[in-house]
Amino acid sequence: MYVLAMEVDVRIVSAHSLKDKRHVVKSIVEGARRRFAISAAEVGAQDSWQRGRLGFAVVASSARQAESVMDDVDRFVWSRPDIEVVGSERTWLT
Repeated sequence: MYVLAMEVDVRIVSAHSLKDKRHVVKSIVEGARRRFAISAAEVGAQDSWQRGRLGFAVVASSARQAESVMDDVDRFVWSRPDIEVVGSERTWLT
């Protein structure tokens, strides 16, 4: 079993309130869950209205499969025009 986690720091350019931010974050998290069948959540910066930290995790039978799914998730996040990706970090969990 292989478990790969990724944290992505984002800036929500169009957010002018926590409500605006939560709308964008929820859209990304729910979209990733539906599209890739992974775990996803907002894991940090909940009180900041233009910043967010998103967490994603995948469990797979091979490292290659886990990396492939996470690459797809990464492209999905980067494709969003309503955010700027500030940074991301992947971690293998043992």
